[in-house]
Amino acid sequence: MSKIYPDVGSALADVVEDGQTVAVGGFGLCGIPEMLIHGLRDSKVANLTVISNNAGVDGVGLGLLLESRQVRKMVSSYVGENAEFERQLLAGELEVELTPQGTLAEKLRAGGAGIPAFYTRTGVGTLVAEGKEEREIDGARYLLERSLTADVALVKAWKADRAGNLVYRKTARNFNPVVATAGRVTVAEVEELVETGDLDPDQIHTPGVFVQRIVVNPAPTKHIEQRTVRQG
Repeated sequence: MSKIYPDVGSALADVVEDGQTVAVGGFGLCGIPEMLIHGLRDSKVANLTVISNNAGVDGVGLGLLLESRQVRKMVSSYVGENAEFERQLLAGELEVELTPQGTLAEKLRAGGAGIPAFYTRTGVGTLVAEGKEEREIDGARYLLERSLTADVALVKAWKADRAGNLVYRKTARNFNPVVATAGRVTVAEVEELVETGDLDPDQIHTPGVFVQRIVVNPAPTKHIEQRTVRQG
């Protein structure tokens, strides 16, 4: 069966539903599957739990889903660039599970690898530890953290072949590989589609076995979150 879909609507059709957990790749606005996020907004599904490092910015990326009130809960490590995210959190309108960034990455990696939980020293003695099992190992205290999986994973890649093998470009790689493995159904937005066999096997970051659907976005916007220029 072909993994290539002609547009976002067909790629997400019969995949997204109310109440699902959706994992989304990206870091800030870098490497976000912007077209798939627009498609998720247009699908009008609601009551979502979204796993993502952050929630974009106001009006861009996952900020669109916050504005449309489609998100019930965010599992994130950083929320500082989105005023609507902050407003909903402080108003009690949005449930937020703040997670240390490395722990979040490992939760997704472990989930994709079939590991249900793991021990980490991160968060011991802080609010992160509340309600979690602790264990002493070799004289140090560790927290037991449950791994994360998602009903649907949305990722952004630079190139894909028709078998679904993905290559990410530079820092746009970020959370995308671990998100791709953590989804029961993974949909990839790619800039370039090549024939199977054209990619160097040693350069493939996500094997095609993890990817069920592909949609091509040849001209992504690539917003800049914080622009810094040299003063003359």
